[in-house]
Order: sequence, then structure tokens, then C-alpha cells
Amino acid sequence: MHDCLGWPARELVARLARRELRAQDVAQAFIERVHEREPQVLAWQHFDAAQVLAQARALDEAPQAGALHGLPIGVKDLMDTCDMPTTYGSPIYAGHRPPVDAGCVAMARSAGALVMGKTVTTEFATFQPGPTRNPRAPLDAPRTPGGSSSGSAAAVAAGMVPVAFGTQTAGSIVRPAAYCGVVGYKPTHGTLPLAGIKPLSPSLDTVGAIARTVDDAAFLVGTLAGLPLAPQPIGRLRIGLCRTPHGDRAGDDTRRALQQAADVLARGGARVAEVILPDTFASLNAAQVDIMGHEAAAAFAPELRTDSHLFSPAFAAVLASGRQVDGMRFFAAQAQARAARHALDAVFTQVDILLAPSTEGIAPAGLEATGDPVFNRMWSLLGNPCVHVPVGTGAHGMPVGVTLVAPAYHDAQALSAAHALERTLA
Repeated sequence: MHDCLGWPARELVARLARRELRAQDVAQAFIERVHEREPQVLAWQHFDAAQVLAQARALDEAPQAGALHGLPIGVKDLMDTCDMPTTYGSPIYAGHRPPVDAGCVAMARSAGALVMGKTVTTEFATFQPGPTRNPRAPLDAPRTPGGSSSGSAAAVAAGMVPVAFGTQTAGSIVRPAAYCGVVGYKPTHGTLPLAGIKPLSPSLDTVGAIARTVDDAAFLVGTLAGLPLAPQPIGRLRIGLCRTPHGDRAGDDTRRALQQAADVLARGGARVAEVILPDTFASLNAAQVDIMGHEAAAAFAPELRTDSHLFSPAFAAVLASGRQVDGMRFFAAQAQARAARHALDAVFTQVDILLAPSTEGIAPAGLEATGDPVFNRMWSLLGNPCVHVPVGTGAHGMPVGVTLVAPAYHDAQALSAAHALERTLA
């Protein structure tokens, strides 16, 4: 049964639907992988093998539940679950038991997904790390898995689930996916519902997926969103090599990964040309910080009144900074973002896909911080679909990769280009 650990998500679900194997057997195989890897990785905030098997048994005893029948998934501990504790990465919510599932979790269960447990998130999806270790790094030289979807990226990279939910407000899907060497898919903003997910910045918060492959991520999100996201063969794409206004922050490993991806796509028939974004884009990261901080200060006003002594210094600093952003400055940042979206639409009349850095380089050493989202903030602000694809390894054998960006609502285009890059690299 351990063969099923490596099957593509669509194949696994198809075999389960045909009753070629039982959901209980699949669940047991992944449970054994969790028992094997979890002591070193610490990806799970909540994992109960008996609870997983009970879900699998119910799936086996009922008619096929839906398009995700029996697919094991991880759920970021920022998302409410009615049958598992949800802590949002904070001691304030230790043992918290929501009465209902988050919208995306309920949709996944209705489609037959098997919830393996709750994956570790940083505190309220910001910058205070949890205990999770990067499974690609040696135990005696630990490295961050990134954040805030730390546990989801680490669980997928360690083979404990094929796919897991993540959320991104600044860089919380793409960055951990990059550091852990897996695929990260941040859909167009608003593609999946935010109901039942602890808000940080509603105009930026985005639900997406971290997965072993581009198609696994497309399968989960496409099923839930009712979108035809299965990657398709692509014609001669126009690729814009976009180093972003922060290109000087890219280290040698990232520069090599970006050039390698451009070369691979060019050999596959794409036309690759440098794209220089308008000068005004240089201040978009600052606009993202202002919007996130302003909205976070409002979202956490209740906890600030009653439990601020339980905030980490890092989270307290986020809120303190956000409280300095008044309404006029917030409106100005939103107006700047709106103007930049129009400018980016014009860029996309010249190219089909932008190819950009995902991170400054490999995962930083140590577990005290989760890395800098310098290459992710802008895309989160603009709301475009982004797919991180691993390209290879850099220093110390750690993963590096690139981000493919498409016009808003053209997620299928981003996924198809990412799939073509992934297949060619393989």
C-alpha cells in the first residue's frame, strides 16, 4: 500500500472511486508516513490517527462522496474545524473548538477529502515561528520551513500528505513552498472563500494550496472553485522575465534558478524577453505593509483589549505599526494598488506570463525567523495568480525555484505554464 504515497492526486482519487482500494488503506499508509517523519519535522498542530481512520471508514461505508473521494489533505491551523482544535498559532486560542468548519474545509469534506489533521501556522499567520523544521535540511543544521503556512509546506515535502491548504497575505504560500522544495499555488484573490479563517487582512488574505506537483494543487483548488484548472498543453508563450523592483535582493542561487527556468521555457518554444515594471511598482511592497497592518489592527482589536499580554513581540510590533496607518494613508495605499493593477494589465498585453523570483535564496538557517517575503508582497497586493515551481537546489543542497504570474482570473494559464516548466525540468 505504500505505493499509493506517490500516486498523483487524480489517480489516487480515481482508484478509490473505482473501489480498487479502500480509503482506510490509503489513510493507514499516510499515517505510517506521519509516524515516521513527524518526530523530526513537527509539521502537525493536531494529528489523531484514530480520528483519521474513522473518517476513512465512513468514506468506505458510504457511496462515493465526491470528486476528492478519499484524498488525504492537511488543513492549516488558521482554518476552523468542527472536530479538531484550531489555535491560529497562538496561546490565546489553546484548545479552541470552533462549532463549524471553515468554508473551504467544509467544501473539501463535502467533496470527500480526508482531513489528516491541522498543520502548524505561525502566530496569526504573521512572523512568529512555530516548532516546524524544514524537512530538506539535516537535523543537526535546522532551517526554517518558511511561514506562515509552515506545517503545510513541511508536511507535503515530507510526504505526509499529497496536498495541503495554505493561506497567503504577504508570502505565506510561495515562500514556504520555495524553502521546502514543493509547489505553491496562490490563486487569484477571492477564488476560495475566507469564511471561517482567522482574518489578518481581508483585502489581501488568499486561500491556496501547497502540493507535490502543479497538477495536485490545480486538482484541489479547481475542484473546490468549480474551475477547469487541469493544466493544458500550451502554445508558444510570451514569457516576461521579471526580476521585480527588488531584483538586487536576489542571491546567486535565485538568479541561477530564474535563468535556468527562462532557458528551459525558451527551449520549449516560449519567447522570453526581459520586462521592466513601471517605477511606481517599487513602492508597492510598502503599500502592502500599510494595508496589511491597518487591517490587522482592526481585525485583532478584540484580542488587543483582552489578551495582548499573550502576543509575541513580533506580532505586537505588526499591530503597533498598523495602528500608525490612518484611514487616509490606508486609502492612498489601496488607490496605489488599484492603479498598479491597471498598469500590470497593460504589461500583460505584451506577455502571457511573468517569470519572477520566489525568494532571496535558500531557506535561512535556524528556526528563529521565517524569511523575508520581499518577492511575494507585490503579487499578494495585486491579487494575481502565482505558482511557485521548484527548479533545483542551491547552497547546502537546499531547494530554490521561481514564481510564474498570470493576469488576474487566468489561473489556468499560470498553472499550464508552471506544469510545462515542471515537466521539462523533470
